[in-house]
Amino acid sequence: MASVVPLPLNFNTFSSSYNSSERLRFGSYSRKKKKNPTKNATFVCKAATSLVFRDLDADDFRHPLDKQNTLILRAIPGLNELGKALLGSVSEQVMLLENIGTSVLVSENQLPELHQLMIEAAKILNIESPDLYVRQSPVPNAYTLAISGKKPFIVVHTSLVELLTRKELQAVLAHELGHLKCDHGVWLTFANILTLGAYSVPGLGGLIAQSLEEQLFRWLRAAELTCDRAALLVAQDSKVVISVLMKLAGGCPSMADQLNVDAFLEQARSYEKASSSPMGWYIRNAQTRQLSHPLPVLRAREIDEWSRGHDYRYLLKRAAQNSVV
Repeated sequence: MASVVPLPLNFNTFSSSYNSSERLRFGSYSRKKKKNPTKNATFVCKAATSLVFRDLDADDFRHPLDKQNTLILRAIPGLNELGKALLGSVSEQVMLLENIGTSVLVSENQLPELHQLMIEAAKILNIESPDLYVRQSPVPNAYTLAISGKKPFIVVHTSLVELLTRKELQAVLAHELGHLKCDHGVWLTFANILTLGAYSVPGLGGLIAQSLEEQLFRWLRAAELTCDRAALLVAQDSKVVISVLMKLAGGCPSMADQLNVDAFLEQARSYEKASSSPMGWYIRNAQTRQLSHPLPVLRAREIDEWSRGHDYRYLLKRAAQNSVV
């Protein structure tokens, strides 16, 4: 994505993150928790065995709702100009220094496993690898920032690293790379600055923000569905992506080995059935209208369906054909 304001990372903000649609605070983890065998296993280069999408374009996997809502945003008169006016060089510098100054920069000789996961994911998605930072936080989250004229970077919280396997963590990185691939940052920046900035403007400020807020949330939820697809393109296993969503909805390191992806998908189907009635539809809309991310069960259902569809299979087939050319 092009630029994102690092607001407090909860779901009432517009930060581009991999979080679910509810606040996730697991608190302190027990030192006696079971070890995840995947975390201590010898790291194997995945890109050598995974299909690489050498000619991948963002529109190859962009969700239809993302396309639709992007067109709606572009049609709003004066949105670009207002966003640029509200975003200045000082706030950009504050964002940059605040994130870099409180995190660890990942590199070949600093957390090399994470560095390799990022390099591989970027290669598979045919995008330049951004910088990657790890930040101490009890809230499992990851987000992407790109400041004008500077290299974009992704921030991953330590609690997310503890919660996920390496494959799942790479799916999260791929999700964040999806924002960059699809140029989501332009609109995410406007969402942050316009809504928060407009509320501080006397008189018309609140009215402007209220008129745009619902549409911005709708676009943000659609953008997250697109980036879940980017995660699947890298993981090339829908259960890996769904497992991430399940753990964000209700996982913790001490019980991670007891979670069941198939049971979570069945839960997603139950939610869809329960919300199909007129009253259920109304409650579902009320439940999601003010969320920046779709509900985890809805995201799981979406990615499960896309993994079974023609578009995903076609991309895999095209990548396989390109790999032998």
